[in-house]
Amino acid sequence: MTGIPTTGAVKRAAVMAVQVGPGLLGLVVGLALLLGDDDRTVQLQAPLWVCLATVGLVVSALVVTVVRDSRLRSAQAAAVAGAVRTTREEADVRARAEHRTFVSRLDHELKNPVMAIRTAAGVMRTGEVDEQLIGIVDSQSARIALLVADLRKLSDLETAEIAAAPVALEPLIDDVVTVMRDEIRTRGLPGRAIEVQLPRIPWSVPDVSGDADLLFLAVYNLLANAVKYSAPGASIIVRAMEGSGGVTLEIADTGQGIPADEVDAVWDELQRGSNARGLPGSGLGLPLVRTIVERHGGRVQLLSREGRGTSVRLWLPFGPAASRPAVPTMELQVVSPAERASRA
Repeated sequence: MTGIPTTGAVKRAAVMAVQVGPGLLGLVVGLALLLGDDDRTVQLQAPLWVCLATVGLVVSALVVTVVRDSRLRSAQAAAVAGAVRTTREEADVRARAEHRTFVSRLDHELKNPVMAIRTAAGVMRTGEVDEQLIGIVDSQSARIALLVADLRKLSDLETAEIAAAPVALEPLIDDVVTVMRDEIRTRGLPGRAIEVQLPRIPWSVPDVSGDADLLFLAVYNLLANAVKYSAPGASIIVRAMEGSGGVTLEIADTGQGIPADEVDAVWDELQRGSNARGLPGSGLGLPLVRTIVERHGGRVQLLSREGRGTSVRLWLPFGPAASRPAVPTMELQVVSPAERASRA
């Protein structure tokens, strides 16, 4: 129906009345006193109508300022709430996409061993049971068990409490290299030389802070990858250097490398380079390394060129007791020729 003001119009009229009402009231009262016969003044020796008009204008200005600030704060709060809502929605979309990708990779990893086990079971039902079929079932079930164990380990590491004790890197690296050299001999992988380059002059690599067993696992996984993806005659180097408040540990090899467009993806769970599909592995080694290093307050970096090799670098913060040995200062004493002659 026409002629009936809307709720919005009523609200705007009320706000306008609050904003300009005191000022108008002050002006009206002041003019009434001016036109009347009342010559009363205040202590400021100003006519009363001037004081009332001034007070009314000041009150109106204050009300306008308060209302404007309130509207501005409301607009800012609405903008922040909208940004938070948008960020949360985007995060939910990313999380769902990552979950779908993970499930797809998990399905791919489990499909082959499950199919092999089912095939072997089908043959066994016919009464043909031999050592080869038993070996297939045993190896593929072990593969699934290892995958599940690695997934559980990765999940536990994301929330587990990490010890913060000083860890000496030099003996830890020596232990990892010793274990890997033994595995190379037992698995019959000749021609893969591991070289260790650790600084000892003027001092050794300082301690880092963390859990020695977890750091051993991280270094072992990287060295195992370097061996696995390297052909006979390849070079593998383990080196460390200090700087930027911590120690950088690098494991480099001259192996097959990773395609350039897949370098970033290999840090994801169950993701492997396309040129590594024919080799055993679950795609959880590098994610496990990254989780361990990041839980220790460190960071990881991977550089690779297909056909040339790979370099993985771990930066770990110094341990609480790690300090670089102080370099003694040298005092130079200037001796004049006369003093030198007298000493002689």
